[in-house]
Amino acid sequence: MLSNKLGITNEIELARQEELLTKRRALELFETGLLNTFEVGTFDGLSKIHAYLFQDISEFAGQMREVNIAKGGFRFAAVMYLGAALDAIGRMPQNDFDQIVEKYVEINVAHPFREGNGRSTRIWLDCILRKELGRVVDWSLVDKEDYLLAMERSPVRDTEIKILLKAALTDAVDDRQVYMKGIDASYRYEGYTTYTMDGLDK
Repeated sequence: MLSNKLGITNEIELARQEELLTKRRALELFETGLLNTFEVGTFDGLSKIHAYLFQDISEFAGQMREVNIAKGGFRFAAVMYLGAALDAIGRMPQNDFDQIVEKYVEINVAHPFREGNGRSTRIWLDCILRKELGRVVDWSLVDKEDYLLAMERSPVRDTEIKILLKAALTDAVDDRQVYMKGIDASYRYEGYTTYTMDGLDK
């Protein structure tokens, strides 16, 4: 278990507190309009999203990882190449839907943080879609298993994730409920289901 600012040593309790605190921060990002001030489509913008979400939890919030990581046998970008990879991703075009999703797939392969990559990069993806296409993903329409399988295959073949996300696009970019349901879905993909955004709002 990674060290945390809260001094929690129980993994289950840490997960509960992380979900609660970061979901509150996710809501603040939307309500304050801060999310709209970050650079779109670069690691700088992504690091600001991550830093804001995880500021209450981790000393490393927003910081590029300094260790190699893997998941399910898949090794993410090696630390020695990570900086160069992130610079290259920042320069990738984002003019249409296919280019944007290809950029998203590459940032997932890079996995720049020790934890919280998925939750941060899905918000980052929506920022790009909003700016370039006037759309966002309604994540509540994207099935967890379909999404995880499509993302697992995406470094080799990105057709599935493109089809899945395109079917869930909406032009309701300023809709608070779409955003809140999307955050809940995003967290559900990672196994965080204790709190709902609507519950935090009461």
